[in-house]
Amino acid sequence: MQYRQLGDSDLTVSEISLGTWLTFGVGIERDKAIASLDQAFDLGINFIDTANAYGYGAAESLLGEALKDRPRDSYILGTKVFVPMSETDYGLSRAQIEKQLDASLKRLNTDYVDLYQCHRYDVDTPLEETMEALSDAVKAGKVRYIGFSEWSPKQIQDSLDLPGVEKFVSSQPQYSLLGRRPEKAVIPLCAENGISQIVWSPLAQGVLSGKYVPGDTPPQDSRASSDKMNRQMGHWNRPEVIEAVHRMKPLAGEAGVSMAQFALAWVLREPNVASAIVGVSRPEQLAANAAASGLTIDPALFEKAEAIAAEIPRA
Repeated sequence: MQYRQLGDSDLTVSEISLGTWLTFGVGIERDKAIASLDQAFDLGINFIDTANAYGYGAAESLLGEALKDRPRDSYILGTKVFVPMSETDYGLSRAQIEKQLDASLKRLNTDYVDLYQCHRYDVDTPLEETMEALSDAVKAGKVRYIGFSEWSPKQIQDSLDLPGVEKFVSSQPQYSLLGRRPEKAVIPLCAENGISQIVWSPLAQGVLSGKYVPGDTPPQDSRASSDKMNRQMGHWNRPEVIEAVHRMKPLAGEAGVSMAQFALAWVLREPNVASAIVGVSRPEQLAANAAASGLTIDPALFEKAEAIAAEIPRA
């Protein structure tokens, strides 16, 4: 496993990180989740991504139990705030940040998180209030660094322009060979300001794993076959997308890697990406994905894959 610095922080994160959305406490059995976590550490993965809203706290609670006997400085833990936890508990107000952070720390069985991220932007709360509350959490020692997910370039710039507050060190966008929107403005802006990308869905909800065959029923162990997880696949689970990925597979074969490894290596070719988050339902999946770290792929093969992706009709 290779590692990269996370923005202007002193955190060094593994190029492949373990995600808990749709899996921990929700989509897979407890024993499989814990086995995946153990496997992650064995593979050199040191960054774990979660959120208070994943399973309405279930993912954090499971992590708190599974991590309790490991030295706290042996892993980097990131969680998030914003998404509704109840009809009245949501957003990025000072009251919510303080309440949800304390609840997350209790579930995670820790005194602090390394990275606390705004899950989305809160248009109903003044940005100054949000940033001041996050800064106070850092001063209190409950949070080491702060980040955001899916903020627009303007929202990012507005946060950078605020004086006297903590600066973000991470951005968490959806980014993959099939979805390249962050390249236009978010990545350049972040690169100029000491903010790294922690990419979610680098395999486009599993479609870029190459396991789906055009016209065939999804494999039984796949995300597409799970009622708990397939609803999030959205427009990636379309025949024209499956067909395009099928056309990319020979390129991965030419590189001597799996389709998933090819897609993860494509994401990691971007210097501003610090880590790609993968979610797994089986420990062996994680080993295969972790092998993408440090791969060197002929850029010409990536260009051919990009050309195939560009031909996919918009949903």
